[in-house]
Amino acid sequence: MNELTRSDEMSLAGAALRGAPWKAAAISGGVVAATSLFMGWILPGPADLTWALCVGIGLFSLVAGIGAISRPQEGDRVTRQARLWSLRHPWRFALYPGLGAALLMYPVQLVVDGEGVFGAAWDALWGGALVYLITGILTLSMRGRAKG
Repeated sequence: MNELTRSDEMSLAGAALRGAPWKAAAISGGVVAATSLFMGWILPGPADLTWALCVGIGLFSLVAGIGAISRPQEGDRVTRQARLWSLRHPWRFALYPGLGAALLMYPVQLVVDGEGVFGAAWDALWGGALVYLITGILTLSMRGRAKG
């Protein structure tokens, strides 16, 4: 059996993510970010815009990643095959929502939080690693849907 290249895996993950519920992901991420910021204002202690934005980005990535593969039998043939591949290879698939989250968190850490280049990268990588771990575990638990 032929081994897939990293480029092939990226294409499959991208095809699976093509059918992600982007609107639901954006709404849930935005609501959680706004709620986190609001809670920071009403509870003791300072409100942290960076934390709120990064939590929202993390949830956005999780909802998009898990939502993309939650219905593997829907969509066109390419999307279905990509979703089935994602369910059969949960840790490889989870890499892409994790990387996406880290890439979105980096400018937030750099600009909003005012961290240096390396500090922002470190914090964004940790946030992406958390999204990777949660997405991988949830995808692993959904493997039973990969029939076909």
